[in-house]
Amino acid sequence: MKRFPDKNAAFPNPAIPSLCYIKNVVKNPRIIVGDYTYYDDVDGADKFEEHVTHFYEFIGDKLIIGNFCAIAKGVNFIMNGANHRMDCATAYPFYIMSGDWGGMIAPVKDELPLKGDTVIGNDVWIGQNVTVMPGVHIGDGAIIGTNSTVASNIPPYCVAVGNPARVVRKRFDDETIELLERLRWWDKPIEEIDALLPVLTNPDLEEMKTSFRKYIDKK
Repeated sequence: MKRFPDKNAAFPNPAIPSLCYIKNVVKNPRIIVGDYTYYDDVDGADKFEEHVTHFYEFIGDKLIIGNFCAIAKGVNFIMNGANHRMDCATAYPFYIMSGDWGGMIAPVKDELPLKGDTVIGNDVWIGQNVTVMPGVHIGDGAIIGTNSTVASNIPPYCVAVGNPARVVRKRFDDETIELLERLRWWDKPIEEIDALLPVLTNPDLEEMKTSFRKYIDKK
């Protein structure tokens, strides 16, 4: 009988203590993470939650991350609490200071430039020291290059780099992307995923597409 990594373990490989399954260490219920998604950090992989900043209860936004994502050291998710009101002469938040300024009326949620939930798809690879801004959606299979700042949505299976991050290319041709989006391998039971590994790790795209078509047709 095959043995698979324990999706409920914080550290799935004792030989690699820098790698942690995020789902099993976060405590905030507004951080929703899928199975097998990991954060890799030699300085504390189980401290992923510290990299989600300006995450205030009264705003209520969520960070949603799919299955099988790979998140490198130093990635930061900036949430909506970082946004300041921008429809006045100044964006400075006097109302959060002490003294008489603290008695000023704070803006209500509808007056703040809130961007909604931050959503990371499945099988996304986010490189080291990436910053993800509030409300961004990153599609399934996307790759975000090291030191990028993601301030707008990234489509599925695209490679994005820079500050602000811009799509530099698609990972595959449109037919392959369509097949992958239909397949949604990350949602399947682990036994099926294991059986698909020879296809998922095959660099020959034509062979991969042929295998995917046969698999989808059988379903």
